[in-house]
Amino acid sequence: MAPARRSYTRASEAERREDLILATLDCIAEVGIQGATVRQIANRAGVTAGLIRHYFTGKDQMLEAAYRAVMNGMTQTAIEAAREDEAPRARLRHFIIANLTPPVTDSRTLSLWAAFISHIQIDPSFAAIHRDNYLAFLREVETLLSAFFDERGSALSPKQCRSFAISLNALIDGLWLEGTLAADLFDEHELADAALASVEALLRLTPGELALEK
Repeated sequence: MAPARRSYTRASEAERREDLILATLDCIAEVGIQGATVRQIANRAGVTAGLIRHYFTGKDQMLEAAYRAVMNGMTQTAIEAAREDEAPRARLRHFIIANLTPPVTDSRTLSLWAAFISHIQIDPSFAAIHRDNYLAFLREVETLLSAFFDERGSALSPKQCRSFAISLNALIDGLWLEGTLAADLFDEHELADAALASVEALLRLTPGELALEK
């Protein structure tokens, strides 16, 4: 069931725009990008098409905002899981786990990602959003890795840190896709356990150094 929308007579400008983005994502998840018309989105949000034009110049801008919301949401969920008040090892572990557990791994997120991904090669605006999100994610991974290795007393050079971050990102992406496409094939902690073991091997750590706390 779709989340209830706020009253448009009392909502702020930012809240109204957010609700329109959520309505756009709901429609795309149900009928795809081509099927999600401005009229359908307006109906879903309970507003007029004229109000949508107050916030977006057209469907293309709405789609860009929706794609940015999906990507930012996935990244932010993982970042928030790596709490700043925790030790570097715990932060790295929780970041990895968050990327391979709900809500980052769910069928709706996969459907939205798949709907948008084909636009990256043909639309410069989508390519820019993808690039910005990738670089933000990479910076976060580099920050976590740098702090972790500093804590271990084996600081990484910037080149080593970047190389590890790129590889770790690719590892997470692959497991995320596999786990989201076939979630029923894996036990509750199986993907996270596999990711942690793989990251330990990638970073040349002692087996069990990033062991999942249950």
